[in-house]
Amino acid sequence: MNMISPIHSDDTPRAGVRGRFRRLPLWQRAGVVALPVALVAAGTGIAFKDAPAAPAAPPAPVVTVASPLVREVNEWDDYVGRFEASRAVEVRPRVAGAITGVHFTDGAVVRKGQLLFTIDPRPFTAALAEARAGLASAESDLALARADLGRAERLVAVDAVSRSDLERLQARVRAANAAVAAGQARVRSRALDVEFTRVLAPISGRISDRRVDPGNLVAAGEGQGGSLLTTINALDPIYFTFDGSEALFLKTRRAQEAGGAASPVEIRLQDEAEYKWKGRLDFTDNGLDPRSGTIRGRAVLSNPGLFLTPGMFGNMRLSAGGTTRALMVPDAAIQTDQARKLVLTVGPDGTVAPKPVELGPVLDGLRIIRSGLTPQDKVVIAGSQMAMPGAKVQPKPGRIAPVAAADAPVVTAPVTGEATFAR
Repeated sequence: MNMISPIHSDDTPRAGVRGRFRRLPLWQRAGVVALPVALVAAGTGIAFKDAPAAPAAPPAPVVTVASPLVREVNEWDDYVGRFEASRAVEVRPRVAGAITGVHFTDGAVVRKGQLLFTIDPRPFTAALAEARAGLASAESDLALARADLGRAERLVAVDAVSRSDLERLQARVRAANAAVAAGQARVRSRALDVEFTRVLAPISGRISDRRVDPGNLVAAGEGQGGSLLTTINALDPIYFTFDGSEALFLKTRRAQEAGGAASPVEIRLQDEAEYKWKGRLDFTDNGLDPRSGTIRGRAVLSNPGLFLTPGMFGNMRLSAGGTTRALMVPDAAIQTDQARKLVLTVGPDGTVAPKPVELGPVLDGLRIIRSGLTPQDKVVIAGSQMAMPGAKVQPKPGRIAPVAAADAPVVTAPVTGEATFAR
C-alpha cells in the first residue's frame, strides 16, 4: 500500500487552493487580486467621506476704470464782498439861512447841476448890492485920484508943484486902485453867497431823502460843521470791495508777473444762481492788514440801470490764471488717507495702486486734479469699495463725462475755488 505524504498530496487544502488558482484564466486571476484592493479603497472612502474639501480661490473683483477726462477750463477764486458807491457826497449848505424850497423827489436819480434846495436869498442879495455900491465909491475915488495926478504931472514941468506933492498923488492913485480891487473881490464874494442859496447836485447819482424840510434854518460850515441836507451816491460805475487772503494775493501777483492779462471778475447776487455781473479788478491796497493777514481789493462794474446798490452783498469769482488744460475724475473717486487725497488706479497687470493727488475745484460733478495723475492712468470710477491697494482686480472699461448740476452728486471733498469750462 502506497503511502502518500501530506506535504506532496494535491488533496490537501493548501495544495488544492493553490492548484485551482493556477488553473484559473488570467482575467479571473486579475479579478481575484483586484477585489481586496477595491474593498480597501472602498473602506478608505467610507472613512474620509465626512472630511471638508479644500476651499477654491475667489475670483478677482470687477471694477470700472477710465482715463481722466482732459478739458480746457477756467479756474476762479471765490470771494465775498459788498458793493460801494464809486463816489459819495454829503450835501451841506455853503451859506446859512432858511430853506425855502426842496426841488427833488426822495430817492430819485439826479444829474450834476440839478437844483436841490433853495435858501432864502434876500439877505445875500442885499449884501451884494452893498458891495457893489462900495465898489462904485472906490472906482469914483480912483478916477479923482488919477485926474489930480495928471494935473500935477503937467505942472511939475514948470515947477508949479513940488516933487513931494507929486509922489503923494501917485500914492493916492495906488491906494484907490487897491480899494477898487477890494471892492471887486467883495462883490464877487457876495455874488457867490447869492449863488450858494441855490444848492445844486455836485455829482450825478441816486439821491437820498431830504434831511431838512422847508422853513428850517441851516448852518454853513466846513466838514461836519454844516447842516446835512442829503446824500448822493454815484452808481455807474459801481465798486465791489472784498478782502483776500495773503495766499490768493500772492497767486494773483505771480500770474500778473508771468504776463497774465487784467483779471476779470464775475459777481452774482444772493438770489442769483449765475454770475451775470461782469467787471475787472482795478485796485488792491498798499499793504496787508497785520491783524487779519488779508488785503483789501476792489473791482469796478458797469451799472447802467442803477440796479446794483451800495451795501448789497455778492459772491465774486476772480480769474485764477486764465484757461488751463485740466485732468478731471468723478468726485466720488476721491478717497482720503489721513491728510492725503488719493485715487485708485489699475496697472496693466490688474494690480490696484493708490496715487496721491492735489485737488482743484469741482465742475459738473467732476473734480479737477492739479497734480498726481497722467492722461494715461486708469482710474477706478466704480467698485472702489472692492479694490484694495496691491490686490488684483478685473478692470472693466468705463467713461468719464460731466454731469448736469441738478444730477451731480454731493461733494464730499473740500471745494477749492471754482471752475468753468472754457468757451
